[in-house]
Amino acid sequence: MSIRSRKDTDKVPEPTLRRLPWYLSNVKLMKEKGEHYVSSTQISKEINIDSSQIAKDLSYVNISGRTRVGYDVDELINVLESFLGFTNMHKAFLFGAGSLGQALLGDSGLNHFGLEIVAAFDVNPDLIGKEINHIPIFHIHSFEEKIKEYEAVNIGVLTVPINIAQKVTDEMVAGGIKAVWNFTPFRIRVPENIVVQNTSLYAHLAVMFNRLNFNQIK
Repeated sequence: MSIRSRKDTDKVPEPTLRRLPWYLSNVKLMKEKGEHYVSSTQISKEINIDSSQIAKDLSYVNISGRTRVGYDVDELINVLESFLGFTNMHKAFLFGAGSLGQALLGDSGLNHFGLEIVAAFDVNPDLIGKEINHIPIFHIHSFEEKIKEYEAVNIGVLTVPINIAQKVTDEMVAGGIKAVWNFTPFRIRVPENIVVQNTSLYAHLAVMFNRLNFNQIK
């Protein structure tokens, strides 16, 4: 099996990037079952995505399968984890230590996917000075000081109320944050060089409710 180098100018489509972690999780399950090789057809049967689409998606990670055999499971896992950035630890600050923010602070599983939240910020005096899952919570006013104190933090996780989402985002960007994982239902505005990933739980709920209602009236 060979690994081909991908041109730096090749841009992976966002739908592909969203599907690749599904493949990774599925292949890991197959490894636990004792499989040494896996084909796109096998993955297709498990996650209900066309095998040709899976093969096309995997072409971006530069791994070649053997005819009638498939992909080496260990190699595919390693290549996918490296390609997706899960093997490198990215440090992040969390802004807004409410119920959602606290849930993310308590989620140790994020570390397995390359994200380490090293500190959180809030304005609630009942939270400031405390720790959740050994992660300290500071007042938002100390952000500029802390980003200089902590090394290599360039990601901000945004879980604040929507009425201050833009204000906090502006402060994050001004302080040196280069990527924002936005959990608010507010579409924040950022400079072109700042990466934003919107993950609105409420938007996903709306889609689920709409499809549920549609299925019930069919």
